[in-house]
Amino acid sequence: MQSTRQKTVTLVLGGVRSGKSNYAQQLGDGAGRVVFVATAEAHDDEMRRKVERHQNTRPAHWRTVEEPLDLAETIVRHGPDCDLMIIDCLTFFAANLLEARGDDPHSIEQAVEDLCQALQSPPCSVVLVSNEVGSGVVPAYPSGRRFRDLLGEMNQSVARVASNVLLLVAGLPLLLKGQVEARPEPGIRLKTEAKPELKPEVTQ
Repeated sequence: MQSTRQKTVTLVLGGVRSGKSNYAQQLGDGAGRVVFVATAEAHDDEMRRKVERHQNTRPAHWRTVEEPLDLAETIVRHGPDCDLMIIDCLTFFAANLLEARGDDPHSIEQAVEDLCQALQSPPCSVVLVSNEVGSGVVPAYPSGRRFRDLLGEMNQSVARVASNVLLLVAGLPLLLKGQVEARPEPGIRLKTEAKPELKPEVTQ
């Protein structure tokens, strides 16, 4: 039976090896039926090893859907059959759009618009992972700058419709928008910083 809880959209941003994918998977713990949408395509040995590494970190009972381009249709088709959908990641989605439709900017814009439209009233809660690439050096080649601009604009568009937006830095989540539980690694307890003890003022 489909969960009656409010459907939320959570965007998890971060740099390379910031812990964003791991955090997104933690949000799936205890979610019931989870569909993991993988946007990466294994074109070489390095990417195949990376895909396998990610696969090994996911629970076996999660269902994986590989979809490099049509995320909007994937949400509509598979959303009703799960409680949570994790899309990892928008970074490869942007690269795939440029590779497949680079000569048709309108088609790329439409794909992003369709994704945001599907996130307006999703049939399940959705967690999207994406890289924050705007803080690095300016790419040396036009194709790199085009990719940076597309992903940055896509992140902004998704953030506008998202319920929650987080930025992962060194594995630590910084909440930028909304309300979401910060789930620590298993076995790690969060501690609040102790306030310094106030000592009476000594007068002479």
